[in-house]
Amino acid sequence: MSLRIGFFTEVYRPVVNGVVASVETLAEGLRGRGHQVYCFTPRMPGYDKSDGPVFRMPSLPLPTSTPYRLTLPLVSRRNVNNVIKRLSLIHVHSPFVTGWMGLRYARRYGMPLVYTYHTQLEAYVHYVPFDPKAARFAASQLTRTFANQADAVVVPTPAMSARLRELGVSTRIEVVPSGIDVAFFGAGRRDGALRERIGVRPGERLILCVCRLAKEKNVGLLLEALALAADPSLRLIVAGDGPAREELELQARALGVASQAVFLGVVAREQLPDLYASAEAFVMPSTTETQGLVQAEALAAGALVIAADAPQNREVLGGAGWVVAPSAPAFAAALAAVPAATDPQLERGAKAAAQRFTVDRQIDRILALYESLLPEEKSLTANICSL
Repeated sequence: MSLRIGFFTEVYRPVVNGVVASVETLAEGLRGRGHQVYCFTPRMPGYDKSDGPVFRMPSLPLPTSTPYRLTLPLVSRRNVNNVIKRLSLIHVHSPFVTGWMGLRYARRYGMPLVYTYHTQLEAYVHYVPFDPKAARFAASQLTRTFANQADAVVVPTPAMSARLRELGVSTRIEVVPSGIDVAFFGAGRRDGALRERIGVRPGERLILCVCRLAKEKNVGLLLEALALAADPSLRLIVAGDGPAREELELQARALGVASQAVFLGVVAREQLPDLYASAEAFVMPSTTETQGLVQAEALAAGALVIAADAPQNREVLGGAGWVVAPSAPAFAAALAAVPAATDPQLERGAKAAAQRFTVDRQIDRILALYESLLPEEKSLTANICSL
């Protein structure tokens, strides 16, 4: 018997970020095991592409410059009767409007509720026009209150489990790393023509950063490190876009490293494996991630990963790569030490570390969690029908 799982998420395609990638990968992995996943998410203006069993709810623009929308909690009676009432369980991916919708339906129809903690909300308070201290307090309160309503909370790293306990979350917490397509990223190959196209000349070292360009990602630290390193052989390639791009380009010019820093904008997913594999090093300056999928992707491609010192970054690397203090001098010293030649042993170690993030491993653990939460009669039926 296949499960019928309802995903409620505040953000989905066409937005490109780590949460969307995580939700999409989990949904596809569950469907690949024969389960049905129905996604409830806000409608995006101008986006009409069919995403499979995705139900778009009305939405309004937010008062800040962001691709995200304010979801209006409106689901047609037909979808409630034909989809929601027939779900086995509900899995929410946000503590905002869609999360509370999922909670309401789960309680109304007697279903287990799972919540994945994707985002450290306190790190994003600069997006709201309130006193930062008050906003951080409110974000922590929201996280604790919502998480304690769930039957289980999924976190991608042990560091985030510890963080939720610090915030006062007392409900069940399961550590399940978000999965990536390890084979897809592992198929990346060093490509001299690609390096040339993005402005890396022979003899130069390609330092790659893949992220959304926003304050919390700390990309400005890399520009400062590049200036401090004062090494013309370093070429910082930034793949991604976001609200901070113009500010970062201005910073690069002010620091005198505009000729060494290339902002590619959004890079198509199919181009990422070769981009990772073509870099001398991948850099992760953010300390605000709950996992940081791009680190796992870079490891799968065999790249040397240099990450800012944070518990979750250490856990993702698992001993592979380098961990340095989240400061410009520390990153400058690390960049200066990046070898110009590929180290086969380092590459093998990175790829081995990435095996912890296979989608199959994630789905096994998520399904075990779901099974443990289902009523005994449903669980037994599912087990019998799967024989």
